[in-house]
Amino acid sequence: MNRREAVQKLTFLMGGVISAPLMAGVMGETLNFGPSVEVTAEQEALLAEIADVIIPTTKTPGAKAAGVEKFITRVMRDCYVQEEQQKFYAGVERLNKDSNDVYGKGFAALDKTQKNEIVKRSTTADKPFFLQMKGLTVTGYFTSEIGATQALDYLPIPGRFDGSYPMKEGQKTWAL
Repeated sequence: MNRREAVQKLTFLMGGVISAPLMAGVMGETLNFGPSVEVTAEQEALLAEIADVIIPTTKTPGAKAAGVEKFITRVMRDCYVQEEQQKFYAGVERLNKDSNDVYGKGFAALDKTQKNEIVKRSTTADKPFFLQMKGLTVTGYFTSEIGATQALDYLPIPGRFDGSYPMKEGQKTWAL
């Protein structure tokens, strides 16, 4: 085995270990058969607001319109053990508490600029939570019908792969 092959196999192995819960969630699998954290309607609404800051509505619908919060709660419940769920939801509560400390109101009540500032603060203050939230949001969005058909160009019957195919100015990336 040459060095390139070894690095490639190690990369696939590490990628599989790190993203196993996320991929299981995309595939609709269940990895957690133990107890789970009960998510309240307020927590789910807060997840929707945070996800909508990460992927806002522009010319295409955002994460909130795609129902990403439902994806996140399902993946957390079905694919992460209770301790990991508790850490994640503690991060959600920290972000809301940070909002209360800085602006005197909950995250959902903030305006767009304030929400962006609080989420930006969490990228450094609570980086593990933010990275997990971002990964779940992006995966949930681009595997949703809205993300795959409106944010990306959808080609139901793809042709051959051409890695250097020229894209037109302003053309969306392909969803396969």
